Amino acid sequence: MQREVPLHGWYGVRGAGLPAAVGFRAGCDSQDAPFLRLEGGGAGAGSPSRARYETEDSVGGSVVTTQLHGRDDELCTLREMIGRLPGTGGVLTVLGEPGIGKTTLLRAAVAAAEESGAVALETTGVEAEARVPFAGLHQLLRPVMAGVGRLPAPQRTALQSAFGVVDGPVPEVSMVAFAVLNLLAEAAEDAPLLLALDDAQWLDAPTQEALAFVARRVSRDPILVVAVLHKGHAGPFASLGAADLDLAGLDDSTARHVLAQEAGDLSLPVRERILREARGNPLALVELPVAWRDQREAAQQATPGFLPLTARLERAFAGRAAELPADSRDVLLVAAVDHADDLSEILAAASVLAGRTLTVEALDAAVAARLLRVEGLRLLFHHPLVRSAVQMSETLTRRLSANAALAEVLADEPYRRTWHLAQSIIGPDDDIADELVANRAISLRRGGTAMAAWELERSAQLTSDHAKRGRRLLLACEHAFGLGRADQVERLLRAAERSGLTMLDRARLEWLRELSDNGGPDDALRVPQLCETARESADEGDVQLALRLLLSAALRCWWADAGPDARAVVVSAVESLEGTENDPRRLAILAVAEPVLRGRAVHDWLSGTASAAYADVEGLRMLGMAAHAIGDPVRAVGLLSRAELTLREQGRLGLLSHTLILQIGHLLCTGDWERAATVSEEAHRTAGESARAIWSNAALVLEAVIRGLRGEVDEALGLAASVATTAHRGRLVHLLACVQLAKGAAFVATGRHAMAYDELCSLFDPDSPNYHQRANFDGVLLFAEAAVHSGHEEQARGVLADLEKVALVTPSPLLHTHLLYARAVLAEEQDAEHLFRTALAEDLSRWPLVRSKLELAYGTWLRRRRRVAESRTLLRSARATLELIGATGWAEQARAELRAAGERALSVAPAAHAVLSPHELQIARLATQGLSNREIGERLYLSPRTVGWHLYRIFPKLDITSRAQLASRLNPF
Repeated sequence: MQREVPLHGWYGVRGAGLPAAVGFRAGCDSQDAPFLRLEGGGAGAGSPSRARYETEDSVGGSVVTTQLHGRDDELCTLREMIGRLPGTGGVLTVLGEPGIGKTTLLRAAVAAAEESGAVALETTGVEAEARVPFAGLHQLLRPVMAGVGRLPAPQRTALQSAFGVVDGPVPEVSMVAFAVLNLLAEAAEDAPLLLALDDAQWLDAPTQEALAFVARRVSRDPILVVAVLHKGHAGPFASLGAADLDLAGLDDSTARHVLAQEAGDLSLPVRERILREARGNPLALVELPVAWRDQREAAQQATPGFLPLTARLERAFAGRAAELPADSRDVLLVAAVDHADDLSEILAAASVLAGRTLTVEALDAAVAARLLRVEGLRLLFHHPLVRSAVQMSETLTRRLSANAALAEVLADEPYRRTWHLAQSIIGPDDDIADELVANRAISLRRGGTAMAAWELERSAQLTSDHAKRGRRLLLACEHAFGLGRADQVERLLRAAERSGLTMLDRARLEWLRELSDNGGPDDALRVPQLCETARESADEGDVQLALRLLLSAALRCWWADAGPDARAVVVSAVESLEGTENDPRRLAILAVAEPVLRGRAVHDWLSGTASAAYADVEGLRMLGMAAHAIGDPVRAVGLLSRAELTLREQGRLGLLSHTLILQIGHLLCTGDWERAATVSEEAHRTAGESARAIWSNAALVLEAVIRGLRGEVDEALGLAASVATTAHRGRLVHLLACVQLAKGAAFVATGRHAMAYDELCSLFDPDSPNYHQRANFDGVLLFAEAAVHSGHEEQARGVLADLEKVALVTPSPLLHTHLLYARAVLAEEQDAEHLFRTALAEDLSRWPLVRSKLELAYGTWLRRRRRVAESRTLLRSARATLELIGATGWAEQARAELRAAGERALSVAPAAHAVLSPHELQIARLATQGLSNREIGERLYLSPRTVGWHLYRIFPKLDITSRAQLASRLNPF
């Protein structure tokens, strides 16, 4: 017997351009596996006109000739990417609806990779297992876990803790991900790797995050990641930015050809209806005729298009399951609710469910119906939809009983036993609820935040005490927020509100609501509400919760500048908290809420010895935030850099992105423009991976400032415009001020001073929507220069007078240092030289931009008064510094002034930032510190091979041949 059907199973492959012969099981436990033969193509033949597959059914004795329609281009893409191994790696996502042929292409990729000498590592996501932390990752890595001993100790411990091999602290997903990257990179040294991820959208969340992290970093390693996922699913794989194969349905003529082979016995009207329902889906074209024959009467009565296609397919699978013998249905149901695929475990639980001992013979009918397949001692579903279809088709009582049966046979596995017990009952059960809460600690230790959130939510549902139920829902909400699941957060908060919350739990609810909404049009009203809730929390004894609430209130004042009354309320509230005088969070609240009025108190505390005592990362972050808020760049960089190092070691990417963003502006102030650019690039990347939108926008606008200062006008204006839209919508004044700063910087750096003045004026106008009392400190130097060169000196002197009053209140180093420049360039003729000399007499060693701008302005002033000899020394120094930090526009001005002073400026080699990307600069700088490729990779979450590849490109760009020469070509500041 022969027939042609669209390919939708798992097969081996033979053919030109693909493997000669690779077999594997497809629905039978026979050694004679089916195979596929590709015809057409091959060397010199170009793309095949079609891909033809042949399978041998060794069980039925029939030969099935299968044709894969409309996938020639996709097969060529797969072959090309595999052909690039081991030179380079890459990522390919295969998108499409269920049954469209994604798994088929993945199997072809696996076979092709293995034939080429690569090793295929495979894992498959299952919807019912999505809450089991790192289950998918463990399945993927089993063949290479022998190499775990070669990992650095922190990575090895993180990975083994995630898999439950050793007890240890809760592993950060990013640290586990980095361990996976290095484990795979080590394995790829022996043979290229193909990571085949089927139904990636159903992998557990930690596995998805870890593998997406790896996928973003394997372009220079011999590792190819092919991820198959359903179209429309959100998650890490959906936002990789990788190459996509978007599989559409078959065209009408092809679909009709396939259906004629599958449903020739059905009438024309029925076939037309199936064509409309299938919409070109190959699996539907095969399965829906079967469902029609099995349920002809019901199918004829159904309304066309009433159910979506995926539900149709699930109904088709469930209909076939309903016809099975009772024993097979019991096995099928237990397998559907089980998280494992262990055959003996499933049979044992099915025996409990059936009330008698079942043997492997109970599988026969389900295997024959192509619902299950056996691989060794594993029981697997032919298609993930079968699992959900079985559960949908069974009654609630049957599903509860199946979970109870599994719980009974899992007596020696209390973690899993509790999980199934929780799904075997309706109504409250405080004992099981408490056990679920205990399970949460195990899930967190394994990195399973999603599982912990589910356990807390289910525990709340089983809890009889209203107050305890509400608290558990709030804890679940915290985990959901950390996962970035806004819909789940809102649902849990609504459920918690309906519970009998204590006063402290109501305060926690307010804090959780605040976490997702810093800044907004109602900030002035919201701030005192948060402060009152904080006071109540402190009165109830939870001072730490009070501080959290007050920091949220302070951040509202920062982002939206809620006004003096709101700021005063925050300050009063935090200063009333006894015993918090040396708490870094208190200092951060004061600085963020009132950066001017409390600037002196914060500055004095930071300048004292107490600040040096903090070594924990949270304390360093808070102190760094305080220094940032009052405008103390030198101290902020020092504190935040220390926090950054620890966060990198811990792999905490969310907090790392925040810490990096806080440093960017201060690195510009202290002259480290190259590092500012590299930090900006990394901050934007990590913010996109793990942080909130407001921080991602902050990274973008600071990148715009960098681009502006370097004279990259179009790029700076484009980035600023993209942030302005969001900032205007949310009335986020701080971001709006930074947008104006970026535009002003771009225009000043390119000599368009009138345009710069117009943009920068609003920074200093309290009635402007762009006014922010602290953000304008960063614009003082630029504003003064724009005013001088555009004829607005008088207006600028009025602004300067107001700033001098502010300077009497706060000792902010940023403001006072910028005022040194502004006073000198805006001075009357008779006062200018004194003010230039006074400014340059200050210690500006950590302020190279301000110093060099002062030297340029003073040198220009001297030259124009024919004091040429004096001017040259200043202009030479200014030119050298401006070239080194990358201020190319101002460096050219210094060279022009030197030429006008009669000196020909010496040519210099291009600055490193001009020839290297920010990422390359970051790697080069770490290499100058004597770090090995592996150590650099550990800092930047890259494999050693990728680091080596970057250095291979860096050396010729800098015209050097060794690491020893790097230091002489990089920024010395």
